[in-house]
Formats: sequence, C-alpha cells, structure tokens
Amino acid sequence: MRKVLYILGQLDDADVEWLATNGQRQKLAKGSVVIQNGVRSENLYIVIDGRLAVVLPNGFRLAEVGVGEILGEISLVISSPPTASVVVEEDCVVLAVSQLKLRKQLQRDAAFAGRFYRALAVFLANRMRSTLSTLGYGNAPAAEPGKAIADEDDEQDADLLDDEVLDEVYNAGLRFERLLKKLAQ
Repeated sequence: MRKVLYILGQLDDADVEWLATNGQRQKLAKGSVVIQNGVRSENLYIVIDGRLAVVLPNGFRLAEVGVGEILGEISLVISSPPTASVVVEEDCVVLAVSQLKLRKQLQRDAAFAGRFYRALAVFLANRMRSTLSTLGYGNAPAAEPGKAIADEDDEQDADLLDDEVLDEVYNAGLRFERLLKKLAQ
C-alpha cells in the first residue's frame, strides 16, 4: 500500500483526477499475465484489489504485489521491454492508464510532468533502497531462501520513509480513497 503513497503524495488532486478519468478499471482473473517478460507494456497499472506476482524468466518468484502497487512504470521511462512477468495470483482489479495517453499528458502539461517524474523518482529510489537492504547491502538481513525478496517490503518501507514523504502520506491516502471511490462508480 505504501507504494501508491509515494506516487500520490507527490501529485496534486487534479493529477489524480486526470489518472482516474483517463484510466480504465479492469478486472483480471487468476492466472492472467498483466506484463509479459520481453514484451513492452502498453499501460501503467495501479493495483486496486487483489494480489499478483513478479516472476523472472527462470520461474523465480521475485516479489508479491498487492493493493497500491504500481506496475509498468519502468517501461514508461525506458524503451527496453520488461525483464520479468507479472501474473495474477488471485482475482484483482487494476486501474490501467495508457502509456501513450500518459506520455501525451506529460508533454502537454509541464507542471504535471514535473510532479509525476518526481513521484516516480521517489518511488523507484525507495524501491531500490528496500531491495538493496533486503539483499544484504544494508542493515536488514537477506531474505530467507525460497521467500520472495519483496515479501517484507512493507515492514522495511516503514523505516525508509523520509520526512518529506511522510508529510505527503496523509494527503496521498485521501487521494487514494477518492480514486477508489471514483473507480467504484
């Protein structure tokens, strides 16, 4: 859940409204492949409900993702295809925002672009910090054998939120609630 707070904490209400209005609510069945290794994603996804797994080509389950997670953000920033697949583990609901529409909005609205790219930078920096810590490059012990690397992310993220991000968490939570209500209509 904290992942979406990184993004929504940096955006303003109008930005979140744009995402909700221009995204599509999609229901995904267990076993569906949302992002395929080697195939460029067409959407940025915000997980509204359910659980998915990030799986490497060799079958290694890298992470579990759930409510509030963002998927497809790396494909938005760089042109390389994804190096992992994302598979639905239990029926879920996502907000799918077309990367093409999003790129056009980023080109049209410089203020939105600045907030959005800052949000991505904060999100990816905290993900990298958490991953490095989990792999043993920080104070946290490495993940147990057979356990997905990101299973403990939420616990670790609590220690990694900096003061600036914490200031925005309350507003981000309210924005996420409004986003959920809009998508439920």
